[in-house]
Amino acid sequence: MKIAHRMSSLGTETAFEVLAEVKELEAQGRDIVSFAIGEPDFATPENIKQAGIDAIRAGETHYGPSAGRIELREAIAEYISRTRRIPVTPDQVVVTPGAKPIIFFTILATINAGDEAIYPTPGFPIYESVIRFIGGNPIPLPLLEEKGFEFDVDYLRSLITPRTRLIILNSPHNPTGGVLSPSTLEAVAEIALENDLWVLSDEVYSRIIFDGEFFSITSIPGMQERTILLDGFSKTYAMTGWRLGYGVMNPEMAVHIARLETNSESCTATFTQLAGVEALQGPQDATELMVEQFRRRRDLIVEGLNSIAGVSCLLPQGAFYVFPNVTEACRTLGLADAKALQQKLLHEAGVAVLPRTSFGRKLPGEREEYLRLSYATSEALIEQGVERMRKWIEGR
Repeated sequence: MKIAHRMSSLGTETAFEVLAEVKELEAQGRDIVSFAIGEPDFATPENIKQAGIDAIRAGETHYGPSAGRIELREAIAEYISRTRRIPVTPDQVVVTPGAKPIIFFTILATINAGDEAIYPTPGFPIYESVIRFIGGNPIPLPLLEEKGFEFDVDYLRSLITPRTRLIILNSPHNPTGGVLSPSTLEAVAEIALENDLWVLSDEVYSRIIFDGEFFSITSIPGMQERTILLDGFSKTYAMTGWRLGYGVMNPEMAVHIARLETNSESCTATFTQLAGVEALQGPQDATELMVEQFRRRRDLIVEGLNSIAGVSCLLPQGAFYVFPNVTEACRTLGLADAKALQQKLLHEAGVAVLPRTSFGRKLPGEREEYLRLSYATSEALIEQGVERMRKWIEGR
């Protein structure tokens, strides 16, 4: 069979590959504590589920506008206006089946073959994958542990060339849980304005923040016009399987993004969108409770990891991930890298984690080793999983 050459450049999200491996081991009777998949373990709130059910029963099961139902676009516009403190109208909103299409569509709409897009690393692997897939040149921007997993703004400035078209940001960040400071975002805005660049701001974890208030680059004067804000319902409302996301951008770009939606999926499921209206406009207590439970889990897992010999872990500010440094543990155990440690922990300790290389290839000269653990699981399983890690790493 002949396959298009471009398929060889398309990456994947290895969290799902590890999940499949976990399921296979469990089918063999193995007991696995999984910190691998980034998905809230909470149920979708009842009022949202009921809104979806009511919409189906009311016959809301047909095509809708490619940009999204007006009810949801109005609700999103009001929500973003209030939370980002910027004026947003429904014609600036495009609704998609999940947030990932906004990543794909933004890169398609802003990057020509040979153009450069700057993306964070370690980071969500789909950024680099799609840039490379469409013929763009992905330019990695290292996130530094010594800076709380922010990047060096001067280094970012040094990456700008005449071929640069797009800067991708993710805050709160997957996989580190880091949050970009207002001063860092102001520096990025200055660079974008000086060089006439687009910014894709991935803000899907904006409601899961533990220290201070969330700040969006769209709030900086001049940036709303050149930023595509990406957000969704999966993380905030435990709606991963509903596949509901959106982008907010200037009206001209919204026309192009909606056209890409027309050409790919036609539209987002109508009843799912009506559930999204309820999510934004209904009670928020379930989300607030979920975030508080994530805060307790964060404190628990960070304390536990920092008590393991050869492991050190910063306290993340948002999302539901920790990104411990395991360099010393790997060296003590005689393991080549975090990938080798990840495999040992899975098959010998019964703990599923992800290695740093699941979030982009290592850069030249990068010597530190990291794992990502999602603490979107119960406190009991966090304690059990960390203890299994301790026993295996320390040889107890």
